[in-house]
Amino acid sequence: MQLKWTAVALAALTLVACGKKEEAAAPAAPAPTAAAPAPAAPPADALIVKIGHVGPTSGAIAHLGKDNELGAKMAIEDLNAKGLKIGDKVAKFELLAEDDAGDPKQGTAVAQKLVDSKVNGIVGHLNSGTTIPASKLYSDAGIPQVSPSATNPKYTRQGFKTTFRVVADDTQLGGTLGKYAVETLKGKNIAVIDDRTAYGQGVAEEFEKAAKAAGGTIVGHEFTTDKSTDFNAILTKLKSAKPDVLFFGGMDAVGGPMLKQVKQLGLNVKFMGGDGLCTGELPKLAGDAIGEEMVVCAEAGGVDGDFKQPLEDFKARFKTKNGVDVQIYAPYVYDAVNVLAEAMVKAGSADPEKYLPEVGKVQYKGVTGPIAFDEKGDIKNGALTLFTYKGGVRTQIAVVR
Repeated sequence: MQLKWTAVALAALTLVACGKKEEAAAPAAPAPTAAAPAPAAPPADALIVKIGHVGPTSGAIAHLGKDNELGAKMAIEDLNAKGLKIGDKVAKFELLAEDDAGDPKQGTAVAQKLVDSKVNGIVGHLNSGTTIPASKLYSDAGIPQVSPSATNPKYTRQGFKTTFRVVADDTQLGGTLGKYAVETLKGKNIAVIDDRTAYGQGVAEEFEKAAKAAGGTIVGHEFTTDKSTDFNAILTKLKSAKPDVLFFGGMDAVGGPMLKQVKQLGLNVKFMGGDGLCTGELPKLAGDAIGEEMVVCAEAGGVDGDFKQPLEDFKARFKTKNGVDVQIYAPYVYDAVNVLAEAMVKAGSADPEKYLPEVGKVQYKGVTGPIAFDEKGDIKNGALTLFTYKGGVRTQIAVVR
């Protein structure tokens, strides 16, 4: 292709562009010499590396699944732009994204599909209820799996060598919130609701244990489902016990409508929840029922000190690229993909059997902070971030470890 343009050719291009008023009115701009070049195409003999990602990209919490998937896509694009070498070949990373709709049966079906596709590694699933049953399939196939958000302790306590997670688990999450409810919020009479999922039940049980240990009294524990919309019966029952704190173990798609009914019934409580509740979408789902500093929740992750800026930079780049804010776990997905790639580079192979031992040895500096795993596959020294909502905006209280 000829790279030098003649004056005639430039004039012709100017005439073609006249259909765009804003361009026609603007003065001629210099050639965009500072623009970044397009990434070079991978060589014909590139090593193809398939990374599977699974999350609920349909259903009530699709906003969270899509957030995670966008994080995976950014990681894949960045790895390919680097021209990363595994062994003596340049790697070409491909994302195989699947939707589990937050349903355990669909989760195992798509997990088997990815196993059959011979993926080199798995990032996901989002929910503990889909992650745990799917992990058996990945373990049987010997495929490393890094979850960016599943917090139920059982996930890494099944004796599988293939399971890892880059966030703290419910023992820490629910335990910290239970202690905070009593010691900081001064809760005395505490009510609990969970949605009976692996995640919701797990985090609620850990919260309850910690609240009791800190001196709180559990005045009731009720149950709902992850698809319910009417909570008047259980809330009315709990109201009679006069709680000052109400903890919900579940996701924001249920927690938002529940908050509206808490307000309608005149329940004067601090409303608490784990990471499934603690999203940027909650104010939209709850409306004015979210109140001012009425909700206290925790994200299973967080950074402080020198790691704050890299995370903020990632979030800004994410919004510029995707046109939306990070919901919650996209940065952890991004890091999870990079952890797998780091282990492959260390092993000089993308063969799951060969690089799996390196995953457990990873010392990775991610956008979510330092990542290293213990013998179970849990992140070492995992952080939690406590949040509340002010003016309809999720606002950080503190990072705790």
